[in-house]
Amino acid sequence: MSTTGLTPTGSLASVGDRRRVVFATVIGTTVEWYDFFIYASAAGLVFSQLFFEPAGQQAAILLSFATVGVSFLFRPLGAFLAGHFGDKYGRRVVLVLTLILMGAATALIGLLPTFAQIGVAAPVLLILLRIIQGISAGGEWGGAVLMAVEHAPRAKRGLFGASPQLGVPLGLLLASGVMALMAVIAPGDAFLEWGWRVPFLLSIVLIAIGYWVRRRVEESPVFAEIAERKVKSRMPIVQLFRKHTLLVIIAALVFAGNNAVGYMTTGGYIQNYSTNPDGPIGLERGPVLWAVAGSAVTWLLSTFFAGWISDRIGRRTTYIVGWVLQLAGVFALFPLVNTGTVGGLFAGVAILTIGLGLTYGPQAALYSELFPASIRFSGVSISYAIGAILGGAFAPTIATALVQATGTTWSVTWYLAGMTVVGLIATLLLRDRSGIPLGPDHEAEQEVSPLYGAKRA
Repeated sequence: MSTTGLTPTGSLASVGDRRRVVFATVIGTTVEWYDFFIYASAAGLVFSQLFFEPAGQQAAILLSFATVGVSFLFRPLGAFLAGHFGDKYGRRVVLVLTLILMGAATALIGLLPTFAQIGVAAPVLLILLRIIQGISAGGEWGGAVLMAVEHAPRAKRGLFGASPQLGVPLGLLLASGVMALMAVIAPGDAFLEWGWRVPFLLSIVLIAIGYWVRRRVEESPVFAEIAERKVKSRMPIVQLFRKHTLLVIIAALVFAGNNAVGYMTTGGYIQNYSTNPDGPIGLERGPVLWAVAGSAVTWLLSTFFAGWISDRIGRRTTYIVGWVLQLAGVFALFPLVNTGTVGGLFAGVAILTIGLGLTYGPQAALYSELFPASIRFSGVSISYAIGAILGGAFAPTIATALVQATGTTWSVTWYLAGMTVVGLIATLLLRDRSGIPLGPDHEAEQEVSPLYGAKRA
């Protein structure tokens, strides 16, 4: 069996190098999203009581979820910075820096005093640290995606690109699992007093592991070739918006359709809705967290499958099937959750993850194949960040407000269905570019717009 293969640029890369890249992107993104989701989980479970209680119960919940969304507003800043420096100085250096930034902010949240201890300074500091998390998350994804896809053989970009995507369900699994474990170790008031802090402080260990792994990975072969030929764009973000503004918007809407639905669990909404003692269900915290952790496993499997199958039937077709299944999952979610049983809740979120995986697994390859090599980091990062704002940023807050205003979860269902349809329409506007050459020798071909209706070369 051969131990080498051609990279997208035509150079040789060993199987060992590729395996290290896949391992590093999975580990790194898992750590990043563990940090991000730990916050969302805590926001749904305890932050309304610890940091916003003086505002009153209903307003405190809305404020707690709003802090989840605030970080998304700063993702574009992280994407702009990471895209600029990633296109100029390389993918790897950005990956290492974002990992450290995210870990430091997460650990500091675990040390924060509460409102009862230092007053209004507590929520202010909490929001500042969440903003830092948002900046880091905005820069992380694009670098991880390009390291994976640009190292991949042309026929396996979907599979390789699924590796950073796996970090999201793995991060959710790890975050929910650790939170559930702490609910057992420190039940009741102990969880409010100190138990919730342990998962945040655990980030220090995970960051050290992620840092060690990422430092061992070679730079992306596409960027290495760009640097060698001295064809780097001086102002990649300016070039991106001068030529590809509409493409960025359409790509962002693809992700928004997935992200709004995904943040029902990753944003902490289902956890809060199902455990609220004054709500219609009132389940125990621990079993709900374990159910969400279980759904992360089904999400992991469907995401991996989607990356693999997209190499065979194309990114666009995979997405279209995924949107249909996601829509079905949206309409099944609340009828199952509202049965008031842990089994019903697990079934609802697990069914939902099938469509979520199919509309998330191919995203790394899809985005990488949309943009020219010299501005690719900026293109994928900024599209992702804008999509996150339009989709998941305030999805838990919107869902909470809709239920408070209408008294029924059907209003949330129709909101999520609408976002799914938006994602489907955006996908239909894109041509499938599976297998397009990614190296700098093919910039002219990459510059041709993949949007239907645009001029073709």
